[in-house]
Amino acid sequence: MISRRQFLKFAAGGFLASAALSGYALAIEPLFRLRVMTYRFTPPNWTPGLRLRIALVADIHACKPWMTIGRIEEIVATTNELKPDLTLLLGDYTSGMRLVTGQVHSADWGALLGHLKASLGVFSILGNHDWWEDKRAQVAGRGPTFGQLALEKVGVPVLQNDAVRLIKQDKAFWIAGLGDQLALLPYAEYGRRRWQGMDDLEGTLAKVTDDAPLLLMAHEPDIFPKIPERVSVTLSGHTHGGQVRLFGYSPVVPSRFRNRYAYGHVIEDNRHLIVSGGLGCSIVPVRLGSPPEIVILELGGGGAP
Repeated sequence: MISRRQFLKFAAGGFLASAALSGYALAIEPLFRLRVMTYRFTPPNWTPGLRLRIALVADIHACKPWMTIGRIEEIVATTNELKPDLTLLLGDYTSGMRLVTGQVHSADWGALLGHLKASLGVFSILGNHDWWEDKRAQVAGRGPTFGQLALEKVGVPVLQNDAVRLIKQDKAFWIAGLGDQLALLPYAEYGRRRWQGMDDLEGTLAKVTDDAPLLLMAHEPDIFPKIPERVSVTLSGHTHGGQVRLFGYSPVVPSRFRNRYAYGHVIEDNRHLIVSGGLGCSIVPVRLGSPPEIVILELGGGGAP
């Protein structure tokens, strides 16, 4: 039997450890860590000799004090230093979190993202929070959202069920982007009883007019089971890796597939999905075992498909 003194020492140690862990999850990992996660592989049916270096920037969730102007400047600078061929923005630029000391206006975060540089261009899609936080768009049931306008103002195309054909060293490939799958909230006051997405997978793929490799941006990874083999790689964010991820498992994942598409490089039926852990926080300002990250995707430079 332990003594009262031993019990109190044990309890005090547990309290201090818990407080330290909480402080790290609240103040250190989300605010000060920033890693670069790299994936290298060659997708099936890839054009020989086509090499792409792609930076993925997902889930910024601009707000104070968790994702300030200074923090976004750091992310932009780090991304540019990686010298990508393409930079792809995977949605959720607005906060969507109530535990904040202030918001960062779309004009401000938009201006900063306008400084992103890539030799073949910068392209974007919208996320669910970019729709949810725009009350005008919710009432109207359509865009453009203020996030889309902010990006387009600084010259960043927003691919809403659209596709663009690009060339690198005489080798063609496609970038396509889906509309968000959870765009419109099921509010009776807006005349809707269920979620409504703005995504049109069939219509988007119909805009791809040859067999060159195709990269598809889709904010939520839940669309992946419907993605055909024609798509070389699907690129998603949204989950934040669960924000808490320990030993490869996330207790809470905003996906009906739970941990199946929570994070990382997923291969199913010869189809590839990359899910970025993203940069900001949603719902609660906590990250533990899922540090903010910029993803570098190196395609066609070797590695098994």
